[in-house]
Amino acid sequence: MDDHAIDDPFADLELDKAIHLRWTLRDIKANRLTLSPVSDEDLSLLTERGLVEVSDGVPALTDAGQDAIG
Repeated sequence: MDDHAIDDPFADLELDKAIHLRWTLRDIKANRLTLSPVSDEDLSLLTERGLVEVSDGVPALTDAGQDAIG
């Protein structure tokens, strides 16, 4: 396993799923959730990986989530 895979929270996922989740993180960061709502499955996966936290029903990026999208 290379260093990039260790740092990549989506290294174990298929490429299209990883790309989708990175765009989901960008949508959360830019508050585009009205136009691009996050599915419960994606939100659960991002939360489990420590990339998003939900407060009062509103998802927000963690520091790890910020790092994941550079």
